[in-house]
Amino acid sequence: MSDETRRHPKRPSDMLEPVRVGRGATQGTWTEYLVLFLRIMAAVSLIKGLYHWAQVCGVGAPADEGFEAHTIAWQTATVFFAVLDLVAAVGLWLAAAWGAVVWLTSVVSMAAVEVFFPRVYGGSIIIVLIEMALLCIYLYLAIVSARERPE
Repeated sequence: MSDETRRHPKRPSDMLEPVRVGRGATQGTWTEYLVLFLRIMAAVSLIKGLYHWAQVCGVGAPADEGFEAHTIAWQTATVFFAVLDLVAAVGLWLAAAWGAVVWLTSVVSMAAVEVFFPRVYGGSIIIVLIEMALLCIYLYLAIVSARERPE
């Protein structure tokens, strides 16, 4: 230890302040709106995934109209979305980068199934419009959130 350090110990004001995690003066930033949107979409994806799993398990279906009574295309799509939506829900809730990718895959896949394979789920244009609107909202929030970050 040098003589200078012995004579003048460090004062608390000379040390670095701890990093504070929490809300400061920047409440309501686009990043916070993006995370809120991702959490809402996580809840929606969770509900969709559980709905598809209920279809797979035959919850509420009469004995002759269960999972096995549907076409192979319907069964395949239902199992696909049952797994994908739940994985997307976890990733979105955590605001992980892979969660948004899985969710985008689910959204685009559902729209593609509705448009190109209308015999699977009925080809509802309403579902396609809702999925595309959610996709546009996500893209807008992601872009404005990325622009507000300091470089």
